[in-house]
Amino acid sequence: MNKVMSQMPSVDQVLKQVDDLLQDYNHGYVVERVRRVIEALRDQVRESAELLQRAQLLVEAERKVRRCIELETSPNLRRVVNATGVILHTGLGRAPLPAAAREALEQVAMGYCNLEFDLESGRRGERVHHVEELICAAAGAQAAAVVNNNAAAVLLMLDTLARGREVVISRGQQVEIGGSFRMPDIIAASGAQLREVGTTNRTHLRDYEAAVGPDTGAILVVHPSNYKVQGFTAEVSLGDLAALSRRADVPLIYDLGGGVLVDLEQWGLPPEPEVVASREAGVDLVSFSGDKVLGGPQAGIIAGHRDYVERVHKNPLMRALRCDKLVYAALEATLRLYRLSPGKLAETLPTLAMMGTEIVVVEERAQKLLGLVADDVRDALGLELVESLAQAGSGALPLAEIPSRAVAVDPGSTGVESLARRLRHEGVVGRIAQDRLLLDMRTVCDEELAWIAQALAGATAP
Repeated sequence: MNKVMSQMPSVDQVLKQVDDLLQDYNHGYVVERVRRVIEALRDQVRESAELLQRAQLLVEAERKVRRCIELETSPNLRRVVNATGVILHTGLGRAPLPAAAREALEQVAMGYCNLEFDLESGRRGERVHHVEELICAAAGAQAAAVVNNNAAAVLLMLDTLARGREVVISRGQQVEIGGSFRMPDIIAASGAQLREVGTTNRTHLRDYEAAVGPDTGAILVVHPSNYKVQGFTAEVSLGDLAALSRRADVPLIYDLGGGVLVDLEQWGLPPEPEVVASREAGVDLVSFSGDKVLGGPQAGIIAGHRDYVERVHKNPLMRALRCDKLVYAALEATLRLYRLSPGKLAETLPTLAMMGTEIVVVEERAQKLLGLVADDVRDALGLELVESLAQAGSGALPLAEIPSRAVAVDPGSTGVESLARRLRHEGVVGRIAQDRLLLDMRTVCDEELAWIAQALAGATAP
């Protein structure tokens, strides 16, 4: 063992191999990493009966030091390839931003901007004015507000209009969204009191009529975007609830969630309630997400009756929940695509492009990937083109299964979990099904194919 340990390189020897790193990083920082690597190598050698020469150990030490520093100095938040087939993958950041939004972000981030400054009058302005007219045009609303996500939007609306009073809601709409956030909890946090009506599967207008009274602060409707109740069901139309709310003089609030501004059926997708339709039905305030089907940044958008929106803006919580200049820049640019080029949304919005891409194009993408991978790598990983089913994700289109194609990876004795982990280290995220790793091509863009091919090649390296 002493003979083996005598072959261990010294700190100075390893430092000479990585002296280029000293130009970018503090000397003490690099030395500490070198010492850690040498100590780890000592432990590794003690556990192994293999006799390694100093030259071999020096090469291994250099590799480990460079890898260690690369990992420690790389950003924690970085771009990855979404090969899961889940278009609006919450864990991977939901909607990829369109080019127009990315350009707007760069322009606003590189200097100052007129976030709350009126360039015409030279006085203080309102940040919501950058997007309010665009939101109102798309939603058929009189006024709008923007906060950091849709849960915040619901909390703010209820806190403003129903604090200390009852919120009437169907039992079948008391949903739980991602992260264990439940609608009853949000209602409680707003200071309002939950008043349940109907049953899980059937709620009638008479149930609402019996519940609405002097203590009612609002009627709340929640679109079940992340599940679907089928069979023996009944629900009350927005039009009937709007008529009831007017008779009772209480606001009707609609938590729409997904933020659909256009008819999705034109891309062969199942119909989803559109924001403008809710306003046409008589909803006073509707809220929806910016980073789901809408295809923009994370935001909670409130649109509706001017009087109610003005009350929302005056709520002290509004300042705590408001968005910054980057969100406004990306949101404005995204909304302008709906306003100026509605016929080109399938080209300009990545989310809609992925949902509506023809299956033949997805299959061609899979074939391109297979063509980029060397034969020995294909054989080692058992690569195969297979049929797949993609989905919208993030609670959007819960029953929609979108036909797709995937490259299946069968690593054999390596193990699928181990392979998936190695690919994740290279920024490629797939999904595991039936002991194989599937790389779904519906959520991959052509520019990412070389990235995936390189990651697959690296996964077969010793």
